[in-house]
Amino acid sequence: MAGSGMTTRQREDTVLEEKKSKVKSPPMFKVLLLNDDYTPMDFVVVVLQKFFALSREKATQVMLKVHREGIGVCGIYPRDVAATKVEQVKSYSKQHQHPLQCVMEEM
Repeated sequence: MAGSGMTTRQREDTVLEEKKSKVKSPPMFKVLLLNDDYTPMDFVVVVLQKFFALSREKATQVMLKVHREGIGVCGIYPRDVAATKVEQVKSYSKQHQHPLQCVMEEM
């Protein structure tokens, strides 16, 4: 059977060294609402509930922070999720004729 091509060669088991390198997690982004003098407070609360799944109480707290301090954090997400949320808020606000601004900022 030597010439039949049926011989199987056994490879030596290779031992891979375990690397102790840490995989860097992707950057996270804060999604922020900016205060303006025209968007009703109730609308901001609805936006926070609808797009950021906040309870009415938490949404009201964030809205008041935006109102008093000019800016408030809606949530913290990976880049693509944050960008989507920003676009959803901008689009929804525009549809309802409000100038509410939403931005994202790397942490």
